[in-house]
Amino acid sequence: MKCPICKKPTDPACRPFCSRRCADLDLGKWLSGHYAIPGEPAEPEDLAAEEETLERPRRH
Repeated sequence: MKCPICKKPTDPACRPFCSRRCADLDLGKWLSGHYAIPGEPAEPEDLAAEEETLERPRRH
Protein backbone atom coordinates (compact mmCIF):
# COMPACT_ATOMS: atom_id res chain seq x y z
CA MET A 1 0.00 0.00 0.00
CA LYS A 2 1.23 3.51 -0.80
CA CYS A 3 0.73 6.71 1.16
CA PRO A 4 -2.24 8.62 -0.31
CA ILE A 5 -0.37 11.93 0.11
CA CYS A 6 3.17 11.30 -1.24
CA LYS A 7 2.92 7.74 -2.66
CA LYS A 8 5.81 6.36 -0.55
CA PRO A 9 5.42 2.96 1.15
CA THR A 10 3.31 3.15 4.29
CA ASP A 11 4.65 2.88 7.83
CA PRO A 12 2.62 0.51 10.05
CA ALA A 13 2.76 3.08 12.87
CA CYS A 14 1.09 5.73 10.67
CA ARG A 15 -0.96 3.57 8.35
CA PRO A 16 -2.28 4.37 5.78
CA PHE A 17 0.35 7.13 5.65
CA CYS A 18 4.14 6.94 5.45
CA SER A 19 4.76 9.43 8.26
CA ARG A 20 3.12 11.63 10.86
CA ARG A 21 3.76 14.58 8.51
CA CYS A 22 1.59 13.10 5.76
CA ALA A 23 -1.09 12.18 8.31
CA ASP A 24 -1.10 15.80 9.53
CA LEU A 25 -1.30 17.12 5.96
CA ASP A 26 -4.34 14.91 5.36
CA LEU A 27 -5.98 16.09 8.59
CA GLY A 28 -5.39 19.68 7.49
CA LYS A 29 -7.22 18.98 4.24
CA TRP A 30 -10.22 17.64 6.17
CA LEU A 31 -10.25 20.56 8.60
CA SER A 32 -9.97 23.17 5.83
CA GLY A 33 -12.89 21.65 3.91
CA HIS A 34 -10.77 20.39 1.01
CA TYR A 35 -12.44 17.02 1.38
CA ALA A 36 -16.21 16.88 1.57
CA ILE A 37 -18.75 14.10 1.82
CA PRO A 38 -21.80 14.86 -0.31
CA GLY A 39 -25.15 14.78 1.42
CA GLU A 40 -28.71 15.85 0.98
CA PRO A 41 -29.25 19.57 0.31
CA ALA A 42 -29.95 21.49 3.52
CA GLU A 43 -33.35 23.04 4.08
CA PRO A 44 -33.29 26.87 4.42
CA GLU A 45 -34.84 26.75 7.90
CA ASP A 46 -32.13 24.32 9.05
CA LEU A 47 -29.42 26.69 7.79
CA ALA A 48 -31.05 29.64 9.58
CA ALA A 49 -31.21 27.70 12.86
CA GLU A 50 -27.55 26.70 12.55
CA GLU A 51 -26.48 30.30 11.85
CA GLU A 52 -28.46 31.48 14.87
CA THR A 53 -26.72 28.93 17.07
CA LEU A 54 -23.28 29.98 15.81
CA GLU A 55 -23.99 33.68 16.38
CA ARG A 56 -25.34 33.23 19.93
CA PRO A 57 -22.77 34.06 22.66
CA ARG A 58 -21.62 31.07 24.69
CA ARG A 59 -22.09 31.00 28.45
CA HIS A 60 -19.22 29.80 30.59
